[in-house]
Amino acid sequence: MSNKTTTVRARLEPDLKEETELIFEQLGLSTTEAIRIFFKQVQLQQGLPFDLKLPNETTKKAIAEAQARKQLKSVDSAQEVFDDLDI
Repeated sequence: MSNKTTTVRARLEPDLKEETELIFEQLGLSTTEAIRIFFKQVQLQQGLPFDLKLPNETTKKAIAEAQARKQLKSVDSAQEVFDDLDI
């Protein structure tokens, strides 16, 4: 890496910044290091290092139902989920 650097400025919601910085801290990264990793991956991948997709109709319906709290089942334990899924 060269000794020359440049500054990147971005506006973010305060909560988003705070939450992600806590995650970076747990990973042993500074925000600058995390941004450098992201930029390096964009360079290496020649694009975003993850897929960006719009949800299909089935997913859109499921999201709408979840937001409307329709067809949701409450459970008291993970075991109940496993039992329902026959796992």
